Amino acid sequence: MRTPEQVKAIVRGEYGQAARQTKQGGSSCCSTVGPITVDPITGDLYDQSQTTGLPEAVIAASLGCGNPTALAELHPGETVLDLGSGGGIDVLLSARRVGPTGKVYGLDMTDEMLALARENQAKAQVQNVEFLKGEIEAIPLPDATVDLIISNCVINLSPEKDRVFAEAYRVLKPGGRLAISDIVVRGTVPAEVRKSLELWMGCVAGALEEGEYRADLAKIGFEAIDIVPTRVYGIDDARSFLAGAGLDVDAMAAQIHDRFMSAFIRARKGLGRQ
Repeated sequence: MRTPEQVKAIVRGEYGQAARQTKQGGSSCCSTVGPITVDPITGDLYDQSQTTGLPEAVIAASLGCGNPTALAELHPGETVLDLGSGGGIDVLLSARRVGPTGKVYGLDMTDEMLALARENQAKAQVQNVEFLKGEIEAIPLPDATVDLIISNCVINLSPEKDRVFAEAYRVLKPGGRLAISDIVVRGTVPAEVRKSLELWMGCVAGALEEGEYRADLAKIGFEAIDIVPTRVYGIDDARSFLAGAGLDVDAMAAQIHDRFMSAFIRARKGLGRQ
């Protein structure tokens, strides 16, 4: 059984490789088995109207499972934090929405991704952005300083999700919002999937079950919790998840068919909460 630090080290290594691959002119995806031409999780998340004016590298480095910036309410002057900001696409899109009086922080633990994100920020000539190095389990910001937290297919990768939720709650202002895209499980999945680190890196094995997700957020103190499916993955998607993981694809695909979904998760920190 790997420790949380061992899991983080593997995640850091894989996403560092993804950043290097992007800088070399390739694309990257949420998988350890090499680049996938049509990835069922990360494909077709942003339309051209959103990405116009952004560097090509920031789009190529997108490893998300949704588009939280399209679904979340962002207002001019707000402070936003992106947990696991990667190449910076959601940070740069959020910066447009909050305007020059707002501020967007991107938090990532991978040096290569931070370097890529800062390059993308410079190319896009965006001033109201700051990329921070750190782990989402220990956010390097003071208490009650953030209006909105976004994240895109990152929390499922954490081996310590309770710490992530507690830290998110801590840095949010009273009345602050959580608006994240993540992979969520419906029902049960085979133990072999849960044990497969390749599938963990594929944004599948580390995902929380829907009821567990709600309960964990509520336990921390979040209110108005809502989980809305944005895509349910069918049997062909299941085969893509399983390819290269060393499992019996034909037998396993039927068992995880429709068990995984991309979802948009909303929650709020209550007014008067500290």
